[in-house]
Amino acid sequence: MSLLWERGASGRLMLPERPDPRQVVSPALTEVFIAGRLRAAYRPGLIAATDGYAEMYENAHLTCAAVLIPLCRWQQAWQLVFTRRTDGVEHHKGQVSFPGGACDEGDASPEATALREAEEEIGLRPDDVRILGRLNDVVTITRYRVTPVVGVLPWPYPLRLAAAEVGRVFTIPLPWLAERGNWDERPALPDGTPRPFPVVSYHPFDGEVLWGASARITLGFLSVLGLLE
Repeated sequence: MSLLWERGASGRLMLPERPDPRQVVSPALTEVFIAGRLRAAYRPGLIAATDGYAEMYENAHLTCAAVLIPLCRWQQAWQLVFTRRTDGVEHHKGQVSFPGGACDEGDASPEATALREAEEEIGLRPDDVRILGRLNDVVTITRYRVTPVVGVLPWPYPLRLAAAEVGRVFTIPLPWLAERGNWDERPALPDGTPRPFPVVSYHPFDGEVLWGASARITLGFLSVLGLLE
């Protein structure tokens, strides 16, 4: 079950009809619990995931960046909110991602960067997000050092998509993301193109494929919550 918002002629918000019992959240998985797990796992300066590329860029400049991991509750299920980027963006064309981007000089923190980018990309007002914490940094093949910031937003939400950057916004339930049979790790892109390092790739969900750095960030979040086997 997914809640989605697409740009289109009608701009209509499409809602699921009823909850799937398999996606109901455990009562223990509260915002207080999630924030506590994030605080316990976070280590300033630590790089948690590199996909093997950090060694290639050991002496290279890494650009500061942050993404927002938008967490929402919908019909008793925790869901993560994802975007699909357009083919007009500079990096990660057409890929599933979290709202985010490079740090600006005026950004006081990764949280400021993540919230600013989320407002620019999908119209999410910073005041509508409750920040729960951070994950440890991730290095991407495009030479970004990314700090993932976890925040809860009300849902449904009147999103406003940046037409040049975002083609679609949709949700995926946490239980589905945590199910081991729904993702693989192998040295190839989803289309089969070989890569020298392991690539995390989820099976299609609602017509979308979550893979690469965004998939590894997702697994990192699930691991911190203790949802992975």
